[in-house]
Amino acid sequence: MAVRNICDVRILLFAAAAAFIYIQMRLFATQSEYADRLASAVESEIHCTSQMRLLIDQISMQQGRIVALEETKKRQDEESGQLRALVHDFERKGVQRLIDKQVPVAAVVVMACSRPDYLERTIDSILKYQHSVASKFPLFVSQDGADENVKNKALNYNQVTYMQHLDFGPVHTERAGELIAYYKIASHYKWALDELFYKHNFSRVIILEDDMEISVDFFDYFEAAATLLENDKTILAVSSWNDNGQKQFVHDPNILYRSDFFPGLGWMLTKSTWDELSPKWPKAYWDDWLRLKENHKGRQFIRPEVCRTYNFGEHGSSMGQFFKQYLEPIKMNDVHVDWKSMDLSYLTQENYLRHFGNIVSNAKPVHGTDAVLKAYNIDGDVRIQYKDQPDFEHIARQFGIFEEWKDGIPRTAYKGVVVFRFQTSRRIFLVGPDSLKQLGIEHT
Repeated sequence: MAVRNICDVRILLFAAAAAFIYIQMRLFATQSEYADRLASAVESEIHCTSQMRLLIDQISMQQGRIVALEETKKRQDEESGQLRALVHDFERKGVQRLIDKQVPVAAVVVMACSRPDYLERTIDSILKYQHSVASKFPLFVSQDGADENVKNKALNYNQVTYMQHLDFGPVHTERAGELIAYYKIASHYKWALDELFYKHNFSRVIILEDDMEISVDFFDYFEAAATLLENDKTILAVSSWNDNGQKQFVHDPNILYRSDFFPGLGWMLTKSTWDELSPKWPKAYWDDWLRLKENHKGRQFIRPEVCRTYNFGEHGSSMGQFFKQYLEPIKMNDVHVDWKSMDLSYLTQENYLRHFGNIVSNAKPVHGTDAVLKAYNIDGDVRIQYKDQPDFEHIARQFGIFEEWKDGIPRTAYKGVVVFRFQTSRRIFLVGPDSLKQLGIEHT
């Protein structure tokens, strides 16, 4: 009985021990599982934290990139705007240059021979105002002969196109004692104008000589006159010169006149006119030849009241003829005239006769042998009639203006009328015997 009880106790103890062991094993397994889960959770949390930090870093990097891209875009937009502005400016200037290159107003040629210092002074004067309109008025120097100093002087200027006329053949004058120079000059002029009109194909040419300076509005004046020259075929040429342009005889830089007398000394002609003149160009004295009625055929010339050129050539082919009396005192315009806004329609053939006639008609007529003396005592415009060339020369001599005539026409005259200022703004009109009739004015 006692043994059975002991056995039962042992069985119970064994069962209890087994249960305890089982429970302990289950607890250990559960604890291990919880530990694994906890470790896994901690690991997951660490991984999540790492991923979150990585994501935050990536977001920060992306935000930095966005900011950088926005700054780059802003800078590119600014650069693009600047480039568009530059392109627009280049296109505008390019188109303007193209227009100017396609349609120059006129070639400008300086006729030179053997005066390098004079040539330098002339070119410097031209370039002072030509640089801004160079494409409208391309500049040439045409040299007659082989003077190396003149050639080198011309070639020193990049803005100049150099031409050289070489003719070593003998010169045969028509009359004994004539200067060969006048024959060489005429030959040179024909060659140079043929080159510019037929080789270079310019539609207009302005001729200057190597002893001239130009005024501040020289190019604006000729650009405005070019339209007039093209549209009015009764105008043979446009000149920058007034033979009676001495300081005491001029006043208004805005006034232009028509004249039957070719002034020369800085003048423009068209290709169509040269087509007519070139085949019959004279051997010598080309300027006086142009003053013959048979050559200008009733056509006239435009001239300013105030000269747009100044001739400083005391020494040359004419040997300073009349320089001190007539050329040195010339007044060259020194104010800017806005020729682009100027209405020049009064100079057309259909308008000018009436325009000029009205001015002459309004001048107070003065008669008698003491007409010049009377003119001194009259405040307004005055007209004095002359009977013939000797009478004109007598009156002109008293005032001090040019006395010379060519082929029945006094210098600067229009319909026989020579006009000049006298004592500031007052105008004196020397009127020929038939002038009033030609102007449609009743004789008074």
